[in-house]
Amino acid sequence: MTNKPAPTEVAIHELIAGRWSPRAYSSEPVSREHLHAVLEAARWAPSSYNAQPWRFVVFDRSVDEVSFKKAFATLVPFNQGWNAPAPVLIAVTTHTLTNKGEVNRCAPYDAGAAAMALVLQAHALGLAAHQMSGFDANAFRTAFELPNDVDVISIISLGHYGEVDKLDPVLREREKSVRQRLPLADIAYGGGWKKAF
Repeated sequence: MTNKPAPTEVAIHELIAGRWSPRAYSSEPVSREHLHAVLEAARWAPSSYNAQPWRFVVFDRSVDEVSFKKAFATLVPFNQGWNAPAPVLIAVTTHTLTNKGEVNRCAPYDAGAAAMALVLQAHALGLAAHQMSGFDANAFRTAFELPNDVDVISIISLGHYGEVDKLDPVLREREKSVRQRLPLADIAYGGGWKKAF
């Protein structure tokens, strides 16, 4: 299942409407060309003062299975279950301080923008990408010796779409269900807090 467009209230670009977070992966490796493309897309994301605080740690099972397994072990058990065939994990990290040593309050926002560029490029290439918060950040920090001024925000699994019917019944149902979001009226205000847009 590779196509699951969002039921939008108004038409939006297919790249955005078509991007979703699948859980069914095949074990087919991702080409280095495609990995470079998704990282290049992330590189060109906007950032406050053009600080570019994001750093991506790529774990490609076909290149370095030992490091991949070490990163995989930091995922919560639920995420390990459906990510078992995924060929690539990408840790989204960010420097938390500016080059002056001050707290960069925009760093997580900027890293999120870069991660979104990455997953949109993945979608444009026909790849599946799923961003996860379900991992042990402290275990990841320890396993990969992150500097004190670097936070790990998310882990993205990346690969080719797999067979939905191979998922367990609960996940299979989620995969096939209609995508949902809050109504626009609940997230967009006009001229003030909680004022109708």
